[in-house]
Amino acid sequence: MTSHHRGASHDLGDVPAAYDRAAPTYDKMVNLTPGYHRHLQSAADALVEWLPAGVGLTVVDLGCGSGASTDALVNSMGHRGETYAAIGIDASAGMLTEAHSKPWPTWVSFLEGRAESLASLVPPVSGVFAAHLFRDIVDRDALLRSIWEALEPGGVLVVQDCCPAGSTRARVTWNAVSWSAAIPLAKAITRDSALYRHLWRTALDNDSVDVLAERMLRAGFVDVEHRTAPGWPRGIRYTFRGRKPR
Repeated sequence: MTSHHRGASHDLGDVPAAYDRAAPTYDKMVNLTPGYHRHLQSAADALVEWLPAGVGLTVVDLGCGSGASTDALVNSMGHRGETYAAIGIDASAGMLTEAHSKPWPTWVSFLEGRAESLASLVPPVSGVFAAHLFRDIVDRDALLRSIWEALEPGGVLVVQDCCPAGSTRARVTWNAVSWSAAIPLAKAITRDSALYRHLWRTALDNDSVDVLAERMLRAGFVDVEHRTAPGWPRGIRYTFRGRKPR
């Protein structure tokens, strides 16, 4: 559940500021989430798998937070042995401070900015990775338009997010995990569970799987596909992949 530009929340106030406050303990929380890093890695692999061969490709980690998703991208891209540039973008200065504090290859950089302004922040890129971003964006069509404009022809978009809407079983599981584990754990570790209550709510309010896939198709993406994560988030956490036509 990484940090991105979001609007105001009715129960949280300024959301990027809430991520700033949570930044020092955020990695500890995600490290305690079963399967979180493994599922991020699987999604990053799916993006790199569709990238064209060649050198000098640029990939954006949109809503990079403290860098967990960026690390997954670096792992995937490094295995291909080619020259890349990876840019992590986030609206939370606190999260970016955490990301900057970690060791990175020279081809990784970070930038503060709004997700919906992506097309104005970077030159055309070959891929966009958006992990746990869409759930917290009010105008998801506008976000997709900006991603579309930022992608080169043939560019790849991979989205990973929690989408329990549309499934009673998924919603029951998400509620149970959030209120029996994630939120109490956040309160114990950070003494402030507001952000994690917000993340519980935004997942419930997020698009269903079919709605998000259809949204990507309407935006112009082709070869759109999705799969669910294994383990406890089966039917909750999904990875979507699509391509901008050449």
